Amino acid sequence: MPISITRRGFGLLAAGGLAAPALAQEAAWPSRAVRIIVPFGAGGSADIAARNVAEALTQELGQPFVVENRPGAGATIGTEAAARSAPDGYTLLMMSNTHTANETLLPNRPYVLMRDLAAAAAVNVAHHVLAVHPSLGVNSVAELIAKAKAEPGKIDYASSGPGTPYHIAGEVFRAMAGVEVQHVPFRSSGEARTAVISGTVPMMFDAIPTMQPHVAGGRAKALATTGPRRDPLMPDLPTVAESGLPGYEASIWLGLMVPAQTPRPIVEKLNAATNGWLARAQTRAAMAGQGAQPMPMSVAEFDAFLRKDVETQREYVRMAQIRVE
Repeated sequence: MPISITRRGFGLLAAGGLAAPALAQEAAWPSRAVRIIVPFGAGGSADIAARNVAEALTQELGQPFVVENRPGAGATIGTEAAARSAPDGYTLLMMSNTHTANETLLPNRPYVLMRDLAAAAAVNVAHHVLAVHPSLGVNSVAELIAKAKAEPGKIDYASSGPGTPYHIAGEVFRAMAGVEVQHVPFRSSGEARTAVISGTVPMMFDAIPTMQPHVAGGRAKALATTGPRRDPLMPDLPTVAESGLPGYEASIWLGLMVPAQTPRPIVEKLNAATNGWLARAQTRAAMAGQGAQPMPMSVAEFDAFLRKDVETQREYVRMAQIRVE
């Protein structure tokens, strides 16, 4: 008996034929090397996390995950490169709250975060340490505030660039303490840190593990940490909040995004692999040694987190009246 195929039926068969290779490609992902773009300099928190993630995903998924640092322009250079990449799962972006802050700070950036990129997996969260060069002559947050008020505009603080968590931490501190301290941006946290330990710039908010050796060596003095509680890596150090600025808190969190329209099965596979790594006891122990805590989330949870943080960072920018020249 002859089989009759309507035009609509033929179209459905054709669509199914086209979909099969795409589904097979998604199921086979990754079949070659995957790059992780880090829009920050080498040696910082994002770079370290990206290299840890790359090693873990290489082992978990059987293909090389390669870190590519593309810093500059407040993280927009590397982020634009990721946003314009093919949505095929072979380009990832290691991002942070720099990106959610930039949605307000940089209105002319060449991408829109939640339009041109999509949430994939959260990685971790950590707090900072407020450190100063010994030559500044202060031993506490209270003494720093008093000196800044006595010498308005004469104390500079370093950061890894406009919109980065270290910049936002400094500006929120400035606003809450009611002091005039001047922002000096650098291309990376490593450059900013070098400026502080050399005495070129007297203070900065920095990652605890990277600043800690300099504190131990007497090249910098730690005044306080920025979490809601004392940090396990510096348990004898007070928080900024308990040092005279109640309610102050600042952190850096990291996560992975992919170009918009990346197939959902690939995104879910990436999310599952990342969360599997975060669940391991050795991962948690290693992150604790770096002053960080794992932040496992589903794709939907991370998407909601990002959208909320865009609003949170907008409020920080408005409260501190932050401007990027």
